[in-house]
Amino acid sequence: MAARVREFIRARSASEPGYPPVLARLDELIARAEVIAGRQHQGVVAAEGARAHRRELRDVLHRKLMHYLVALGTYAGKDQAELARQFRLPDGSATNAAFLTSVKALVAAAESQRDLLIKQGMAVASLDEINRLVAEFEVASEAARTARRDHIGARADLGVITAQLMDEVNLLDGITRYRFGDDPEVMVEWKAARRVLGQPRTVVAPPATEPSDVPQAA
Repeated sequence: MAARVREFIRARSASEPGYPPVLARLDELIARAEVIAGRQHQGVVAAEGARAHRRELRDVLHRKLMHYLVALGTYAGKDQAELARQFRLPDGSATNAAFLTSVKALVAAAESQRDLLIKQGMAVASLDEINRLVAEFEVASEAARTARRDHIGARADLGVITAQLMDEVNLLDGITRYRFGDDPEVMVEWKAARRVLGQPRTVVAPPATEPSDVPQAA
């Protein structure tokens, strides 16, 4: 949006000596803002991708692999209440951190009873598969956190740049009013260019209803 202001200033910088120094600063700020906006976008995309991957991993772990371990552990512990209690299905509605804690506890129980569970039919490679997915889950979680921090940091940086841009625009407003204040057409263009930077349109409120305009009760 600041590009509209820049184009306005560029078109008239030859006839107004006060414009070029501000234009140089404006060019630099816009370039920095574009880089930061790109970083912010990348952070959003990366965070969404990491969260989507984590949801996929969680679905596989809960829907398939945890049910598998619970079935094996429950069968192996049908005559051992203490053993059976170790094989509880993780809460599907729990937070990611709580879910991961439950999964790790279940995997630890299965590891401690590996030989017994293998006798009940557990695939030897299944625990390796689960541990691999748990590791991927942790990596995806950290990637989501990192991307979110990048996004938040970029948004803060963009706020700083935007404030600096508005300082330059306010300076340009003074220069423009001094140089072109008596030219209605130029001032209309300038006001339109400024408005795209977030300055609200002037809204004329309807006149308040006068007491005489209010219908009187019969």
